[in-house]
Amino acid sequence: MWPSFVADDHTPVEFSVALGRNERPAVRMIVESIAEQPDRRANLTAALEVLDRLAEKHRLDLRRLDQVRDLFLPEDPQGAFAFWYSLIVGIDAQPVIKVYLNPEVRGPGHGTELVRTALDRLGLHSAFPTVARHALRRDGLDRFSFFALDLKDDDRARVKTYVSHDSAGVADVLAAAAAVPDVDLQLLEDVAAIAGAGTSTFDRRPLMSAYNFMAGDTDRPGGYSVYIPVRDYVQDDLEACERVLAVMARCGLDPAPFVLALASIVQRPLGEGVGLIAHISLRLGRPRPGVTVYLSSEAYDVTPPRTTAMSL
Repeated sequence: MWPSFVADDHTPVEFSVALGRNERPAVRMIVESIAEQPDRRANLTAALEVLDRLAEKHRLDLRRLDQVRDLFLPEDPQGAFAFWYSLIVGIDAQPVIKVYLNPEVRGPGHGTELVRTALDRLGLHSAFPTVARHALRRDGLDRFSFFALDLKDDDRARVKTYVSHDSAGVADVLAAAAAVPDVDLQLLEDVAAIAGAGTSTFDRRPLMSAYNFMAGDTDRPGGYSVYIPVRDYVQDDLEACERVLAVMARCGLDPAPFVLALASIVQRPLGEGVGLIAHISLRLGRPRPGVTVYLSSEAYDVTPPRTTAMSL
């Protein structure tokens, strides 16, 4: 079995449900292609073969990917992964396919320069200083962890950069979010406090920032998301579910789609494991503000509940 890092139990698929005010929910799947004889290179080859088939069937726009392909897809990929897919499905909407690339695919010391070069090639060279100033403030603790591209040709197609914040507090993601104009920093602070239940330093799995760049964004991103790994700061999934519902109440969102999604995937009492509810994401700014909840399929294993609370 290839130890995929898409999910905690190494299942190569994760689900999520995205909610927003006055819009229909969307379901997303993130997937790693696994070769018959898996290793990093073989998995990358398998993923690119899938890309060829998807591009032909769905008329994907590969121009942005082609501009950075040589940066992120070397002959000898390193790190936890090289190429993941995301499929976003909404009611009465065309599916959106996104690819995730690894800034550390050439080694952990190359991520920053790789992202800088990729943004430059995509016409976003003026944006890198803004991202660095707000999100790479702590030397050695803030690092680029994903680089993602929507494979479609319209003004809503996104270039996304993700930054992991090791041993960070809420103040660090507030500073990162300030790179985006007109974001609701009070909402961000409240959601982080609810999801973390007062955690002062997220020193297990890190907080993560993501910046959206769309048409018209040149020197700064138009959207920001924070990803909170709630599974590391709860005793079990019952507690995680309570936090998700509290976050949705704070954001004024109908929790019914999340409850239905959770019911469709859960196969055990929520109090008998932890990690089914993996992340809570708050999306601010363009293109779709709201909340996304990430769900593990637990196809391979269930993590037992903790015996003590993990928040500090």
